[in-house]
Amino acid sequence: MRGGEVCCLKRDDNALTAVIEFLSAFALFLMILTAFLSLAQLQMGSNDPNVDRLDRFAVQGLDRLTSDEGWFVPMGTEGLDYANSTSEWHLLDAVELDNGRVQTGLVKDGILDHQRIEALRNVSEENMALGLGLDVGYTLFLSIEIIESNTSSRVGVKLFSGGTDRSTASSSSTANRQFVQDGDLLQVVLEVHKGGNKNNDLHLTEIMIRPISSGPEWIEIYNPNDFALALRGWSLNHTSSSSASNLLFKEGVISGHSVLLLTGDASSQASGNASQVLDLSQESFLGVGSINLLADGRGVLSLRYTQLDEAQPYDIMSVEWGGDTGLFTSLGQSLGAERNPSGFGANWSTQQTPTPGDYL
Repeated sequence: MRGGEVCCLKRDDNALTAVIEFLSAFALFLMILTAFLSLAQLQMGSNDPNVDRLDRFAVQGLDRLTSDEGWFVPMGTEGLDYANSTSEWHLLDAVELDNGRVQTGLVKDGILDHQRIEALRNVSEENMALGLGLDVGYTLFLSIEIIESNTSSRVGVKLFSGGTDRSTASSSSTANRQFVQDGDLLQVVLEVHKGGNKNNDLHLTEIMIRPISSGPEWIEIYNPNDFALALRGWSLNHTSSSSASNLLFKEGVISGHSVLLLTGDASSQASGNASQVLDLSQESFLGVGSINLLADGRGVLSLRYTQLDEAQPYDIMSVEWGGDTGLFTSLGQSLGAERNPSGFGANWSTQQTPTPGDYL
């Protein structure tokens, strides 16, 4: 019997050892699996669909922007007219580009094309985002900068910088690419944002309320942004002691860093360097000759903008003349803002020699 007991004990010891070895191996397996999953999480990201979408938009958008020359498809009577599409989109003006679909490719023969970079000022942020394939509700910011150069004075020069500020968006993603050419190292950075407030800034810069002889009344507006700005959502409001009028823009676009001139008679209007002239004679907002629609004695002119998700416009910039303002004009004089107006409170003065279209 004693020999049987010893044999049983040996079998129990062997079984216990096997169980312990199995549990140890299983614990080691779990540790290895946990480490692997942690490493995979670090490499693949959080697997958040919103983050993944932003990353994809940024990478794909930059690839489209820096892979070829781009293209433009005009809008025809029955939709996009693909038969008349062209890669020479940079030769078209802001009005033409706004009336179609543009993908803003910047690369020709393997290098950044400076003509195409300059032509970005004829493209609105909305149109560019659409061409790069961003969904509705996404915005962007584009920067093209010289970060190294054989010429020290060129380091830090921004060839383009415009779009929606990242700080106004709930989340964003960034992609960048560098080009070595002509002794410079250029960096293209594309930020894609979820939401955000577009940088919608326009400035009233000069107005004519007392034109000489049979000349027209006119208003000069400047776009300080690098991107073109569509006029949809913008309006002008004029009030005086005897009347009030409002003009809501339904079309039109202003190139980046350029001037729009509104006039009561385009045929007789001196336009200087204005990129676009709009005739408002049919809108009953600006007059010509003896038709005075802007008050000569006392009045207020406000430039307003209405956000897409809001019903009420808000004043961007305003000028008041006559009364106790100290602003009065004689025949042929205009009212002009400071060279660098900073919004609603810009300083105005009487201009002896009007310069329509020459704010730049």
